Amino acid sequence: MQPRRWRSPARQGRALRSNTRMAAGRKKRPADVGLNSRSLKEAIDFAIASETKNPRDLKLNHYQTFGREPFGEAIGPIKDRGDPTGLIVRNGYLVAQWGEPARVDMTHSVTKSFLSSIVGIAYDRGLIRSIDDTVREYVPPVQIYNPIASGNKAERFAVPDLLTPFETAHNRTITWNHMLRQVSDWEGTLWGKPDWADRPEPNAAQWLTRPRNPPGSVYKYNDVRVNALALAALSVWRRPLPQVLKDNIMDAIGASNTWRWYGYENSWIVLDGTAMQSVTGGGHWGGGMFINAYDMGRFGYFTLRNGKWKDRQLLSEQWIAWARTPTPAEPTYGFMNWFLNTDKKLLPSAPASAIVHVGNGTNMIYVDRENDLVAVVRWIDRGGMDGFVKRLLAAVNAK
Repeated sequence: MQPRRWRSPARQGRALRSNTRMAAGRKKRPADVGLNSRSLKEAIDFAIASETKNPRDLKLNHYQTFGREPFGEAIGPIKDRGDPTGLIVRNGYLVAQWGEPARVDMTHSVTKSFLSSIVGIAYDRGLIRSIDDTVREYVPPVQIYNPIASGNKAERFAVPDLLTPFETAHNRTITWNHMLRQVSDWEGTLWGKPDWADRPEPNAAQWLTRPRNPPGSVYKYNDVRVNALALAALSVWRRPLPQVLKDNIMDAIGASNTWRWYGYENSWIVLDGTAMQSVTGGGHWGGGMFINAYDMGRFGYFTLRNGKWKDRQLLSEQWIAWARTPTPAEPTYGFMNWFLNTDKKLLPSAPASAIVHVGNGTNMIYVDRENDLVAVVRWIDRGGMDGFVKRLLAAVNAK
């Protein structure tokens, strides 16, 4: 384990010590930031030994899992994953790393945390007046980009020319807050995926007939609805969301130039006379954020510091506070994809104030304010998350 300073590529030789100042000095080893090296190695060894049993061929993995759902075919890019990988940051210094932290891999639903953050910046800038506004107020009819339509016009006569994702009687009542907390029960089909086809109910007879839950009353993790939020955010920003993320967060936190955020082969629309791809909130059908562990760590540190990087408040403290507020219908969930440790249900070994950005794989960014810790752990079995955190915190508390 070769510790190194947590550096910004633009400021080599300096290390991020707090959210307001830079500190120069010697490289930080685990002991220099109050971590026991032996206990830290045990945590890392545990993470490596707890590698997920799913195949590294993620296309194969898709068709063994989500691909078996109705309409489950992949429509976005998928790439094979690497070795178990991670890094640990304490007091703003990178003190440990393992695996292939520079490797760009899918991060699946950690993508949702990037998505909700740029919705937050839209709110901070007044592009969204209130999170309790209905989304419909911000999303006019959408033209699908389909320059060479198959068939003839007679066959498409009864097909609407424009997409209206928030116009049903139910969807008209959905707010940004509902979408961000996954309690909207949004209904419809987007990019060829019906809402009911994502993690479908066991009783197939109810797929098309069940009554809709009032928005806010029932939590359901659903990627079709996440993608509807991404489309709504694109309508608000009127720019491709990867560009918005790059300009407003990733460049500011010193992220590399290797991350990419993909949509689907059919998720293209025409906006302001330009073809734009609506991106996804994860890798459920392919796509989503492809990113290395260093950039994930930077994003985790940005959320640990309440949306601030050095002396710049990139995302308001109000938004971070909302993101960390439990959803009444699911107290361990805040804004997507902030998983909260309410009553220590998610991670019994961690402080109740800890949060994790989690995606399939499992990809995890552990954010612990009380101990000034950020840990990125990639390709760990989900059941091993708490075991890793338990050993990591043992390194903090060891004498």
